[in-house]
Amino acid sequence: MNATLVIMAAGMGSRYGGEKQTDGIGPNGEAIMEYSVYDAVQAGFRKIVFIIKPEMEETLRKLCGDRIQTWKTPQGEPVEVAYVFQDFSSVPSFYQIPAERKKPFGTVHAVLCARDAVKEPFAVINADDYYGKPAFSTILEKLLTLKETGEGAMVAYRLKNTVSDNGTVSRGVCQTENGNLKKVKETLKIKKYPDGAIADVADPEREVALDPESPVSMNFWGFTPWLFEELEAYFHDFLKGLAPDELKAECLLPVLVDKLITEGKLNVSVLDTDAVWFGVTYQEDRPVVEAELKKLHASGAYPPSLKN
Repeated sequence: MNATLVIMAAGMGSRYGGEKQTDGIGPNGEAIMEYSVYDAVQAGFRKIVFIIKPEMEETLRKLCGDRIQTWKTPQGEPVEVAYVFQDFSSVPSFYQIPAERKKPFGTVHAVLCARDAVKEPFAVINADDYYGKPAFSTILEKLLTLKETGEGAMVAYRLKNTVSDNGTVSRGVCQTENGNLKKVKETLKIKKYPDGAIADVADPEREVALDPESPVSMNFWGFTPWLFEELEAYFHDFLKGLAPDELKAECLLPVLVDKLITEGKLNVSVLDTDAVWFGVTYQEDRPVVEAELKKLHASGAYPPSLKN
């Protein structure tokens, strides 16, 4: 059975101050997503779908897309590459987009934009997160056993390993039970203090301490195409509830997953992995990621260059 990796790469990178999705952070100018694609193909994923802004296509093809479609899986199967656009043209006509709005509509809209390109079980990741080689084998194995409807999977990471020393981050803080996801709360302002304490600081009058060992979602999900109907319905309801002058609200995938779990429509397996996560939210995070990628190349986890 085929499986597809869907990469969300259309974000604005406002906190990073640039196009972090295509920033060449690796020792030979590799973007973080190139490591994810390499790991996915080595695990056996046969199709890669990039969700991008239209103006990114030429850059992404030159960066890695044209090269990736010459790759083969370890079984000798060719890798297919597709590009889909997340822009305002795919927003339903019943919603009038404010002229001042620049921000995309979030991860639910992003994945929904891939609907026509995905007909098989699929994993979803962020372009600017490094998820670790073992995580792709783990989720692929699960993807190939999912029922056609009502089942999904998530690779979980520990909160303490996903926060930044350089500012607040957003994470889906999870509650699990017997290996299944029971609740995921999208927490938008998580701060790490110098003593290692971590808190939700969205309300400056009432900070909420968070357990550093809490499992969190880093948007590494596994689904079947059944989900697209739910994505569409939820996104339409989201748009209908927006104020006419709303410029920044986003429709978020973890919030939808939590809703479907609560309604009994979706069961999500939480997958354990030895993989190490790292990523860039701020420019100040970049040197740490550069150093980690150099270590991985030096250890032999990756060839000297992914550009060959």
